[in-house]
Amino acid sequence: MSLCLSPVPLSPCPSVLYPLSLCLFPVLMSLCPHVSLSSVPMSLCQTAATLQWVLSFLALRTCPLSPCPSVPLSVPLSFCQTATTLQWVFSFLALAQCCLAAFVLLALSDWWMLAVLYAGWLWLDWDTPSSGGRRSHWVRSWSVWDYFRDYFPLSLVKTVDLDPKKNYIFGFHPHGVLVAGAFGNFCTEATGFSRLFPGLTSHLLMLPFWFRVPFFRDYIMCGGLVSSCKSSLSHLVSHPAGGNVAVIAVGGAPEALDARPGALKLQVLNRKGFIKLALKHGAQLVPVFSFGENELFDQMENPSGSSLRRLQNRLQSIMGVAMPLFHARGVFQYSFGLMPYRKPIHTVVGRPISVVQTPSPSREDIECLHKVYLQSLTELFEQHKHTYGLQEHQHLTFI
Repeated sequence: MSLCLSPVPLSPCPSVLYPLSLCLFPVLMSLCPHVSLSSVPMSLCQTAATLQWVLSFLALRTCPLSPCPSVPLSVPLSFCQTATTLQWVFSFLALAQCCLAAFVLLALSDWWMLAVLYAGWLWLDWDTPSSGGRRSHWVRSWSVWDYFRDYFPLSLVKTVDLDPKKNYIFGFHPHGVLVAGAFGNFCTEATGFSRLFPGLTSHLLMLPFWFRVPFFRDYIMCGGLVSSCKSSLSHLVSHPAGGNVAVIAVGGAPEALDARPGALKLQVLNRKGFIKLALKHGAQLVPVFSFGENELFDQMENPSGSSLRRLQNRLQSIMGVAMPLFHARGVFQYSFGLMPYRKPIHTVVGRPISVVQTPSPSREDIECLHKVYLQSLTELFEQHKHTYGLQEHQHLTFI
């Protein structure tokens, strides 16, 4: 985002703005009686001209009746996009902690009865995240997600139609640092998932740990997030009427430690649990590749075997979540911060892999389907990589 600070020409429609500016004269005089009368006219002109410039940016161009279509929109729109993306980053990094702190403070306050009532509700609602969740079309359709989409921008690319009478497992690659593509495409309607895939309901699987946090769990479930436990996935893909889509970031938290610009390493060779469940329930497998996902953040060098990587792996084994030391740009400067870079993300949904239901799949069945899945993922990447700016020599690496 670049902010042009060059002078903006005066608007050709001053008939409203300048009388409004002149109305400030008695206010200025009443608030500043010590100001010299000889200096007021020049100061007033400067104030009025600056006020007109500000209003041109913030009001004129966005007014449907404005006769000033030449005033640029880039600054207000860019601010909305940045603010929306900032709250998304905050939600991932700190909202859960804030919600937990709010619950503790509520329990220790004079309103402790509300905390007790919520604790009772939490006990009754404990299994909801593993039973399909509690999504809200209203929350998924908030206009703020449109600004989030346009910040990068995000796009969802459909290659084939999907039968709404079947259940699907979308294998999302790569994980990236904060899974921006998966969230924007499958937890909101900003890129038109319901329009592109009518009759299908998307659910993004997330670590069960986050659904134990008061208030935070209710917020994330509104977007369609559900627990990534085995019973949750089984519940989704065993729906007899079909129409469910379970979106899994197959590489998981460990893959986030390798997410940096240009990285094409996918942790998928030993990820076969979703393959087994697809066979058990007859769910169709769909490879999904999100071009640009790894371009959003830089990350401190942490090669395998380094002290930092060993510490990160240790923390992940204890806490269950990855701790990538990432950075990108800031809100008001572009050299350092936790805001993602403005890089386009194109999430391509591939062709479904037909799966024959096998209630008790053997090791050979799982291995065979896993190989087919990896081949389909490779073909999807190779088919679309030139379209989204990758070179011929760039290929996926499975680890």
